[in-house]
Amino acid sequence: MKYKILASEGRAKRAHMETVHGSIETPVFMNVGTVAAIKGAVSTDDLKEIGTQVQLSNTYHLHVRPGDGKVSGDRLIHEFGGLHRFMHWDRPILTDSGGFQVFSLSGMRKIKEEGVTFRSHIDGRKIFMGPEESMQIQSNLGSTIAMAFDECPPSLAERSYIEQSVDRTTRWLKRCKAEMARLNALPDRVNPEQFLFGINQGGILEDVRIRHAREIGELDLDGYAVGGLAVGESAEEMYRILDAVVPELPREKPTYLMGVGTPQNILEAVERGVDFFDCVYPSRNGRHGHAYTNSGKINLFNKKYELDPRPIEEGCGCPACRSYSRAYIRHLLKAGEMLGMRLCVLHNLYFYNTMMQEIRDAIEKGEFRAYKERKIKGMEAKA
Repeated sequence: MKYKILASEGRAKRAHMETVHGSIETPVFMNVGTVAAIKGAVSTDDLKEIGTQVQLSNTYHLHVRPGDGKVSGDRLIHEFGGLHRFMHWDRPILTDSGGFQVFSLSGMRKIKEEGVTFRSHIDGRKIFMGPEESMQIQSNLGSTIAMAFDECPPSLAERSYIEQSVDRTTRWLKRCKAEMARLNALPDRVNPEQFLFGINQGGILEDVRIRHAREIGELDLDGYAVGGLAVGESAEEMYRILDAVVPELPREKPTYLMGVGTPQNILEAVERGVDFFDCVYPSRNGRHGHAYTNSGKINLFNKKYELDPRPIEEGCGCPACRSYSRAYIRHLLKAGEMLGMRLCVLHNLYFYNTMMQEIRDAIEKGEFRAYKERKIKGMEAKA
Protein backbone atom coordinates (compact mmCIF):
# COMPACT_ATOMS: atom_id res chain seq x y z
CA MET A 1 0.00 0.00 0.00
CA LYS A 2 1.18 3.49 -0.85
CA TYR A 3 0.10 6.15 1.64
CA LYS A 4 1.66 9.57 1.39
CA ILE A 5 1.01 12.66 3.49
CA LEU A 6 0.72 15.58 1.08
CA ALA A 7 0.17 18.40 3.57
CA SER A 8 -0.38 18.92 7.27
CA GLU A 9 -1.48 21.60 9.68
CA GLY A 10 -0.69 20.73 13.26
CA ARG A 11 -1.74 17.10 13.60
CA ALA A 12 -4.31 17.38 10.79
CA LYS A 13 -3.04 15.62 7.69
CA ARG A 14 -4.03 15.52 4.04
CA ALA A 15 -2.93 12.29 2.38
CA HIS A 16 -3.13 10.20 -0.80
CA MET A 17 -3.58 6.44 -0.64
CA GLU A 18 -3.33 4.00 -3.55
CA THR A 19 -5.20 0.71 -3.60
CA VAL A 20 -5.94 -2.02 -6.11
CA HIS A 21 -9.41 -0.49 -6.54
CA GLY A 22 -8.26 3.08 -7.04
CA SER A 23 -6.92 5.95 -5.00
CA ILE A 24 -8.36 7.50 -1.84
CA GLU A 25 -7.87 11.14 -0.90
CA THR A 26 -7.98 11.70 2.84
CA PRO A 27 -9.50 12.84 5.12
CA VAL A 28 -12.39 10.80 3.73
CA PHE A 29 -15.91 9.92 4.81
CA MET A 30 -16.95 6.38 3.87
CA ASN A 31 -20.60 6.09 2.89
CA VAL A 32 -22.18 3.23 4.84
CA GLY A 33 -23.77 0.45 2.76
CA THR A 34 -24.09 -2.21 5.47
CA VAL A 35 -25.64 -4.94 3.31
CA ALA A 36 -23.99 -3.76 0.06
CA ALA A 37 -26.41 -0.87 -0.43
CA ILE A 38 -26.99 2.58 1.02
CA LYS A 39 -30.37 2.66 2.73
CA GLY A 40 -32.66 5.07 0.92
CA ALA A 41 -32.68 3.61 -2.62
CA VAL A 42 -29.27 5.06 -3.51
CA SER A 43 -27.46 3.32 -6.38
CA THR A 44 -23.73 3.05 -6.98
CA ASP A 45 -24.15 5.44 -9.93
CA ASP A 46 -25.70 7.92 -7.49
CA LEU A 47 -22.74 7.49 -5.16
CA LYS A 48 -20.29 8.36 -7.92
CA GLU A 49 -22.32 11.44 -8.84
CA ILE A 50 -22.19 12.77 -5.26
CA GLY A 51 -18.44 12.23 -4.91
CA THR A 52 -18.23 9.02 -2.87
CA GLN A 53 -14.71 7.60 -2.69
CA VAL A 54 -15.15 4.60 -0.40
CA GLN A 55 -18.15 2.48 0.51
CA LEU A 56 -18.34 0.49 3.74
CA SER A 57 -20.09 -2.86 4.07
CA ASN A 58 -20.41 -5.26 6.99
CA THR A 59 -18.91 -8.72 7.34
CA TYR A 60 -21.53 -10.12 9.71
CA HIS A 61 -24.51 -8.90 7.69
CA LEU A 62 -23.09 -10.19 4.39
CA HIS A 63 -22.32 -13.53 6.02
CA VAL A 64 -25.93 -14.13 7.09
CA ARG A 65 -27.43 -12.68 3.87
CA PRO A 66 -27.65 -13.41 0.95
CA GLY A 67 -28.03 -17.16 1.35
CA ASP A 68 -30.42 -19.56 3.01
CA GLY A 69 -28.29 -20.61 5.99
CA LYS A 70 -26.91 -23.66 4.20
CA VAL A 71 -24.57 -21.59 2.06
CA SER A 72 -23.29 -18.36 3.60
CA GLY A 73 -23.76 -15.01 1.93
CA ASP A 74 -20.03 -14.38 1.57
CA ARG A 75 -19.54 -17.69 -0.26
CA LEU A 76 -22.30 -16.77 -2.71
CA ILE A 77 -20.71 -13.35 -3.24
CA HIS A 78 -17.32 -15.02 -3.79
CA GLU A 79 -18.87 -17.20 -6.50
CA PHE A 80 -20.21 -14.02 -8.07
CA GLY A 81 -16.68 -12.64 -8.30
CA GLY A 82 -16.59 -10.65 -5.08
CA LEU A 83 -18.42 -7.72 -3.54
CA HIS A 84 -17.30 -5.19 -6.13
CA ARG A 85 -18.90 -7.13 -8.97
CA PHE A 86 -21.91 -8.09 -6.86
CA MET A 87 -22.83 -4.48 -6.10
CA HIS A 88 -21.44 -2.92 -9.30
CA TRP A 89 -18.89 -0.69 -7.53
CA ASP A 90 -15.37 -0.29 -8.91
CA ARG A 91 -13.96 1.97 -6.19
CA PRO A 92 -12.56 1.01 -2.77
CA ILE A 93 -14.67 -0.88 -0.24
CA LEU A 94 -13.89 -1.29 3.46
CA THR A 95 -15.52 -4.20 5.26
CA ASP A 96 -16.09 -3.98 8.99
CA SER A 97 -15.09 -7.22 10.70
CA GLY A 98 -18.49 -7.87 12.28
CA GLY A 99 -17.01 -7.57 15.75
CA PHE A 100 -19.19 -4.65 16.82
CA GLN A 101 -22.36 -6.34 15.56
CA VAL A 102 -21.47 -9.62 17.24
CA PHE A 103 -20.75 -7.97 20.57
CA SER A 104 -23.92 -5.89 20.38
CA LEU A 105 -25.82 -9.19 20.55
CA SER A 106 -24.99 -9.33 24.26
CA GLY A 107 -27.84 -11.65 25.14
CA MET A 108 -27.16 -14.02 22.26
CA ARG A 109 -23.41 -14.68 22.36
CA LYS A 110 -20.66 -16.43 24.30
CA ILE A 111 -17.03 -15.27 24.19
CA LYS A 112 -14.10 -17.70 24.33
CA GLU A 113 -10.44 -17.38 23.38
CA GLU A 114 -11.17 -19.15 20.10
CA GLY A 115 -13.87 -16.66 19.14
CA VAL A 116 -17.54 -15.94 19.70
CA THR A 117 -20.59 -18.18 19.40
CA PHE A 118 -23.82 -16.30 18.84
CA ARG A 119 -27.27 -16.52 17.32
CA SER A 120 -28.16 -14.92 13.99
CA HIS A 121 -30.57 -12.04 14.36
CA ILE A 122 -32.23 -13.27 11.12
CA ASP A 123 -33.22 -16.84 11.92
CA GLY A 124 -31.67 -17.64 15.29
CA ARG A 125 -29.22 -20.23 13.96
CA LYS A 126 -25.96 -20.68 15.83
CA ILE A 127 -22.88 -19.07 14.26
CA PHE A 128 -19.24 -19.14 15.34
CA MET A 129 -16.92 -16.30 14.39
CA GLY A 130 -13.31 -15.81 15.40
CA PRO A 131 -10.35 -14.01 13.85
CA GLU A 132 -9.81 -16.66 11.17
CA GLU A 133 -13.50 -16.84 10.26
CA SER A 134 -13.80 -13.06 9.99
CA MET A 135 -10.75 -12.91 7.70
CA GLN A 136 -12.13 -15.76 5.58
CA ILE A 137 -15.47 -14.02 5.14
CA GLN A 138 -13.80 -10.72 4.21
CA SER A 139 -11.47 -12.55 1.83
CA ASN A 140 -14.51 -14.11 0.13
CA LEU A 141 -15.98 -10.62 -0.23
CA GLY A 142 -12.70 -9.33 -1.68
CA SER A 143 -12.95 -5.88 -0.11
CA THR A 144 -10.12 -3.38 -0.49
CA ILE A 145 -9.62 -3.03 3.27
CA ALA A 146 -10.48 -5.69 5.83
CA MET A 147 -10.86 -4.85 9.50
CA ALA A 148 -9.42 -7.09 12.20
CA PHE A 149 -11.83 -9.01 14.41
CA ASP A 150 -11.86 -7.40 17.83
CA GLU A 151 -13.85 -7.31 21.02
CA CYS A 152 -15.65 -4.03 21.53
CA PRO A 153 -16.18 -3.69 25.30
CA PRO A 154 -18.64 -1.13 26.69
CA SER A 155 -16.77 2.14 27.14
CA LEU A 156 -17.90 2.39 30.77
CA ALA A 157 -17.11 -1.23 31.71
CA GLU A 158 -14.94 -2.11 34.71
CA ARG A 159 -11.17 -1.66 34.24
CA SER A 160 -10.45 -5.34 34.81
CA TYR A 161 -12.87 -6.37 32.08
CA ILE A 162 -11.55 -3.78 29.62
CA GLU A 163 -7.92 -4.84 30.23
CA GLN A 164 -8.74 -8.52 29.64
CA SER A 165 -10.75 -7.61 26.54
CA VAL A 166 -7.94 -5.49 25.09
CA ASP A 167 -5.39 -8.25 25.64
CA ARG A 168 -7.69 -10.68 23.84
CA THR A 169 -8.11 -8.22 20.97
CA THR A 170 -4.30 -8.06 20.60
CA ARG A 171 -4.06 -11.84 20.45
CA TRP A 172 -6.89 -11.96 17.94
CA LEU A 173 -5.19 -9.28 15.83
CA LYS A 174 -2.06 -11.39 15.51
CA ARG A 175 -4.21 -14.30 14.38
CA CYS A 176 -5.98 -12.03 11.87
CA LYS A 177 -2.67 -10.92 10.41
CA ALA A 178 -1.43 -14.50 10.00
CA GLU A 179 -4.69 -15.66 8.45
CA MET A 180 -4.85 -12.69 6.07
CA ALA A 181 -1.31 -13.46 4.85
CA ARG A 182 -2.31 -17.10 4.28
CA LEU A 183 -5.48 -16.18 2.40
CA ASN A 184 -3.80 -13.58 0.20
CA ALA A 185 -1.38 -16.28 -0.98
CA LEU A 186 -4.15 -18.63 -2.17
CA PRO A 187 -4.77 -18.88 -5.94
CA ASP A 188 -8.57 -18.42 -5.87
CA ARG A 189 -8.77 -15.13 -3.97
CA VAL A 190 -10.91 -12.30 -5.34
CA ASN A 191 -8.44 -9.70 -4.04
CA PRO A 192 -4.99 -11.08 -3.15
CA GLU A 193 -3.88 -7.52 -2.29
CA GLN A 194 -6.41 -7.05 0.52
CA PHE A 195 -5.26 -4.67 3.26
CA LEU A 196 -5.69 -5.24 6.99
CA PHE A 197 -6.40 -2.51 9.56
CA GLY A 198 -6.02 -3.22 13.28
CA ILE A 199 -8.30 -1.72 15.91
CA ASN A 200 -7.35 0.09 19.12
CA GLN A 201 -9.64 -0.51 22.08
CA GLY A 202 -9.65 0.40 25.76
CA GLY A 203 -12.85 2.26 26.55
CA ILE A 204 -12.12 5.70 28.02
CA LEU A 205 -9.03 4.53 29.94
CA GLU A 206 -6.13 6.55 28.53
CA ASP A 207 -3.36 4.31 29.86
CA VAL A 208 -4.96 1.15 28.42
CA ARG A 209 -5.58 2.88 25.08
CA ILE A 210 -1.98 4.12 24.86
CA ARG A 211 -0.50 0.73 25.77
CA HIS A 212 -2.69 -0.99 23.20
CA ALA A 213 -1.84 1.57 20.50
CA ARG A 214 1.88 0.95 21.05
CA GLU A 215 1.40 -2.83 20.95
CA ILE A 216 -0.54 -2.92 17.71
CA GLY A 217 1.67 -0.23 16.15
CA GLU A 218 4.56 -2.70 16.33
CA LEU A 219 2.71 -5.17 14.07
CA ASP A 220 3.30 -3.05 10.92
CA LEU A 221 -0.28 -3.23 9.65
CA ASP A 222 -1.67 -1.39 6.63
CA GLY A 223 -3.65 0.98 8.80
CA TYR A 224 -5.02 1.54 12.30
CA ALA A 225 -8.48 2.27 13.64
CA VAL A 226 -9.73 3.65 16.94
CA GLY A 227 -12.82 1.67 17.91
CA GLY A 228 -15.22 1.63 20.82
CA LEU A 229 -15.95 5.36 20.85
CA ALA A 230 -19.21 7.24 20.24
CA VAL A 231 -20.95 4.43 22.14
CA GLY A 232 -22.16 6.31 25.19
CA GLU A 233 -19.29 8.48 26.37
CA SER A 234 -19.41 12.26 25.98
CA ALA A 235 -17.89 14.05 22.99
CA GLU A 236 -15.31 15.60 25.34
CA GLU A 237 -14.26 12.14 26.54
CA MET A 238 -13.94 10.96 22.95
CA TYR A 239 -11.72 13.93 22.07
CA ARG A 240 -9.62 13.31 25.18
CA ILE A 241 -9.00 9.71 24.11
CA LEU A 242 -8.11 10.79 20.58
CA ASP A 243 -5.66 13.34 21.98
CA ALA A 244 -3.97 10.53 23.88
CA VAL A 245 -4.13 7.71 21.32
CA VAL A 246 -3.63 9.12 17.83
CA PRO A 247 -0.06 10.37 18.51
CA GLU A 248 0.82 6.80 19.59
CA LEU A 249 -0.30 5.26 16.28
CA PRO A 250 2.06 5.27 13.26
CA ARG A 251 1.62 8.66 11.59
CA GLU A 252 2.81 7.29 8.26
CA LYS A 253 -0.19 4.91 8.18
CA PRO A 254 -3.89 5.84 7.77
CA THR A 255 -5.91 6.33 10.96
CA TYR A 256 -9.62 5.49 11.06
CA LEU A 257 -12.13 6.61 13.71
CA MET A 258 -14.89 4.03 13.57
CA GLY A 259 -18.57 4.98 13.61
CA VAL A 260 -18.07 8.73 13.92
CA GLY A 261 -19.98 10.85 13.46
CA THR A 262 -21.53 14.30 13.28
CA PRO A 263 -19.90 16.97 11.11
CA GLN A 264 -18.58 18.59 14.31
CA ASN A 265 -17.11 15.26 15.49
CA ILE A 266 -15.35 14.80 12.16
CA LEU A 267 -13.85 18.29 12.19
CA GLU A 268 -12.54 17.82 15.74
CA ALA A 269 -11.08 14.40 14.88
CA VAL A 270 -9.40 15.65 11.69
CA GLU A 271 -7.66 18.27 13.81
CA ARG A 272 -6.38 15.40 15.96
CA GLY A 273 -4.93 13.48 13.00
CA VAL A 274 -7.70 11.12 11.82
CA ASP A 275 -7.98 10.17 8.11
CA PHE A 276 -11.01 7.85 7.76
CA PHE A 277 -14.57 8.17 9.05
CA ASP A 278 -17.89 6.39 8.69
CA CYS A 279 -21.30 6.90 10.22
CA VAL A 280 -24.94 6.09 9.51
CA TYR A 281 -26.07 9.58 10.54
CA PRO A 282 -26.38 11.18 7.09
CA SER A 283 -28.44 8.35 5.63
CA ARG A 284 -30.46 7.62 8.78
CA ASN A 285 -31.27 11.28 9.39
CA GLY A 286 -32.11 11.75 5.72
CA ARG A 287 -34.66 8.94 5.84
CA HIS A 288 -36.36 10.84 8.67
CA GLY A 289 -36.42 14.13 6.79
CA HIS A 290 -33.50 15.74 8.63
CA ALA A 291 -31.13 17.51 6.25
CA TYR A 292 -27.67 18.97 6.94
CA THR A 293 -26.88 22.50 5.79
CA ASN A 294 -24.07 24.95 6.42
CA SER A 295 -26.53 26.94 8.55
CA GLY A 296 -27.67 24.08 10.75
CA LYS A 297 -29.75 20.91 10.43
CA ILE A 298 -33.36 21.29 9.29
CA ASN A 299 -36.41 19.05 9.72
CA LEU A 300 -38.32 19.03 6.46
CA PHE A 301 -41.42 17.66 8.18
CA ASN A 302 -41.90 21.08 9.80
CA LYS A 303 -44.95 22.94 8.51
CA LYS A 304 -42.93 26.09 7.82
CA TYR A 305 -41.50 24.37 4.73
CA GLU A 306 -44.95 23.56 3.29
CA LEU A 307 -44.76 26.35 0.68
CA ASP A 308 -40.99 26.94 0.73
CA PRO A 309 -39.78 27.18 -2.88
CA ARG A 310 -36.07 27.10 -1.99
CA PRO A 311 -33.86 24.02 -2.32
CA ILE A 312 -32.69 22.33 0.87
CA GLU A 313 -29.61 24.60 0.69
CA GLU A 314 -28.99 27.47 -1.69
CA GLY A 315 -25.94 26.83 -3.88
CA CYS A 316 -25.79 23.09 -3.14
CA GLY A 317 -24.95 20.96 -6.18
CA CYS A 318 -26.59 17.72 -5.04
CA PRO A 319 -29.30 16.05 -7.17
CA ALA A 320 -32.01 17.12 -4.72
CA CYS A 321 -31.06 20.79 -4.55
CA ARG A 322 -30.50 21.12 -8.29
CA SER A 323 -34.10 20.26 -9.10
CA TYR A 324 -36.48 20.18 -6.14
CA SER A 325 -37.92 22.53 -3.54
CA ARG A 326 -38.22 22.05 0.18
CA ALA A 327 -42.00 22.15 -0.30
CA TYR A 328 -41.96 19.26 -2.78
CA ILE A 329 -39.59 17.12 -0.72
CA ARG A 330 -41.70 17.76 2.39
CA HIS A 331 -44.80 16.67 0.45
CA LEU A 332 -43.08 13.43 -0.55
CA LEU A 333 -41.98 12.75 3.02
CA LYS A 334 -45.45 13.43 4.41
CA ALA A 335 -46.98 11.18 1.74
CA GLY A 336 -44.57 8.37 2.60
CA GLU A 337 -43.03 8.38 -0.88
CA MET A 338 -39.58 6.77 -1.08
CA LEU A 339 -38.37 9.56 -3.36
CA GLY A 340 -38.52 12.01 -0.48
CA MET A 341 -36.24 9.87 1.65
CA ARG A 342 -33.93 9.18 -1.31
CA LEU A 343 -33.49 12.90 -2.05
CA CYS A 344 -32.72 13.69 1.58
CA VAL A 345 -30.17 10.86 1.80
CA LEU A 346 -28.49 12.02 -1.41
CA HIS A 347 -28.31 15.57 -0.10
CA ASN A 348 -26.83 14.53 3.25
CA LEU A 349 -24.20 12.24 1.73
CA TYR A 350 -23.29 14.98 -0.74
CA PHE A 351 -22.99 17.42 2.17
CA TYR A 352 -20.59 15.06 4.00
CA ASN A 353 -18.54 14.26 0.89
CA THR A 354 -18.30 17.95 -0.02
CA MET A 355 -17.27 18.84 3.53
CA MET A 356 -14.42 16.32 3.29
CA GLN A 357 -13.24 17.94 0.05
CA GLU A 358 -13.36 21.33 1.76
CA ILE A 359 -11.34 19.91 4.66
CA ARG A 360 -8.69 18.54 2.28
CA ASP A 361 -8.48 21.88 0.47
CA ALA A 362 -8.21 23.79 3.75
CA ILE A 363 -5.36 21.62 5.03
CA GLU A 364 -3.49 22.06 1.74
CA LYS A 365 -3.82 25.85 2.09
CA GLY A 366 -2.86 25.85 5.78
CA GLU A 367 -6.29 27.22 6.64
CA PHE A 368 -7.91 24.25 8.36
CA ARG A 369 -8.30 25.73 11.84
CA ALA A 370 -10.02 28.83 10.45
CA TYR A 371 -12.22 26.65 8.23
CA LYS A 372 -13.17 24.41 11.15
CA GLU A 373 -14.19 27.31 13.38
CA ARG A 374 -16.21 28.91 10.59
CA LYS A 375 -17.92 25.64 9.66
CA ILE A 376 -18.89 24.73 13.22
CA LYS A 377 -20.17 28.23 13.96
CA GLY A 378 -22.38 28.12 10.88
CA MET A 379 -23.78 24.66 11.62
CA GLU A 380 -24.62 25.64 15.20
CA ALA A 381 -26.97 28.29 13.87
CA LYS A 382 -30.66 27.70 13.26
CA ALA A 383 -31.47 27.34 9.57
